[in-house]
Amino acid sequence: MNQVDTRTSESPDTAATRRRIRLRRFRSFRQIALFGPAFVAAVAYVDPGNVAANITAGARYGFLLVWVLVIANVIAMLIQYQSAKLGIVTGRSLPGLLGERLGKRRRLAYWAQAEIVAIATDLAEVLGGAIALQLLFDLPLLVGGIIVGVVSTVVLLLQNPRQQRVFETVILSMLAIIVVGFLAGLVVNPPPVSDVVGGLVPRLQGPETVLLAASMLGATVMPHAIYVHSSLVIDRHGVAKTPARRRLLVRATRWDVVTALIIAGAVNISLLLLAAQNLRGKEGTDTIEGAYHAVADSMGPHMATIFAIGLLASGLAATSVGSSAGAAIMAGLLHRRIPLVIRRLATLVPALAVLALGVDPTWALVMSQVVLSFGIPFAIIPLGRLTADRSLMGEFADGWPLRIVAALSSVMIVVLNIALIVLVLTGT
Repeated sequence: MNQVDTRTSESPDTAATRRRIRLRRFRSFRQIALFGPAFVAAVAYVDPGNVAANITAGARYGFLLVWVLVIANVIAMLIQYQSAKLGIVTGRSLPGLLGERLGKRRRLAYWAQAEIVAIATDLAEVLGGAIALQLLFDLPLLVGGIIVGVVSTVVLLLQNPRQQRVFETVILSMLAIIVVGFLAGLVVNPPPVSDVVGGLVPRLQGPETVLLAASMLGATVMPHAIYVHSSLVIDRHGVAKTPARRRLLVRATRWDVVTALIIAGAVNISLLLLAAQNLRGKEGTDTIEGAYHAVADSMGPHMATIFAIGLLASGLAATSVGSSAGAAIMAGLLHRRIPLVIRRLATLVPALAVLALGVDPTWALVMSQVVLSFGIPFAIIPLGRLTADRSLMGEFADGWPLRIVAALSSVMIVVLNIALIVLVLTGT
């Protein structure tokens, strides 16, 4: 009887507060249930190319360039959010919208450059996975590349609207392996907090650090990640038919992007810190193979094996996401249904050809990043224009503050990529 009296005597304000708390919890759980596409896109930010760049930065210059990765991650959050929002609001991918707006000749020319970007992307990912298999099992690079290609094709078969959650689960499992593989070293031998905090102060030391910072920042935002994110949200959520549904998805996507890229950023920063703490000043750490052997010498063979497993997961996951991007590019710009096998072979065969020719892996990795640099403006400039178009986006169009920040970020990335291309090609 006393319990009944207690409940009935509860004040209206207390009851209302409890209802608001329950409602907020329900909304939070509902939004978390919508997470996924950003985590798939985030795999592009922990690919073998980034592994090589971050380890090189830490091994050569210690904690000096931590701030570069922080800035790069913030810019990546902005651009990936724009891409996802575009797909949610319009129900079409970025390549699809461009395909609708371009004439036939310009559309095919745009597809050609985007396809070259997809090929360069697959080259870096397949090469990274092949190097990991060589380190783990002493397999020839070509054999390792074929294995990576087959496995990524099997994963790609899961990528369709009916099995999107399965595809996300597989990619997220690989992302978890990447996180463990690349963060384990920090747990074993963490760097001093004061050194990490000191690396957050923006500064450079000579021309070589300028080049490395340009490489790290300019090559962080990958064109294929921009293309594919606008497609992933449609595959996962379908076409939102009401403004209320779009608002819910945009809110959830904002947190999806922030959470996923915080994890990806933490992995990239951890790689730099791992190298700064354990590989500083050691010779041969400017290649993935050299870094692997340096980790083995500094931290033991078990840590080196964990590192190689993380690299393998990075290559497999990234090439699967890159292949998905290639499919979105073809579907949006060619206006034809291309069989999955043909779409996959279009990017895989050139990567295997490079391995078969015996091209130096490090050189091939560097040149693939240069090719990707050419594709950056073709992705971020149209994206900014489309998300700012009120006739297309309605109430979800970018406001002026976001437009200004996006424009400045785009200019910074384009300038840095141009500088990177010039420095690499001139050898200065």
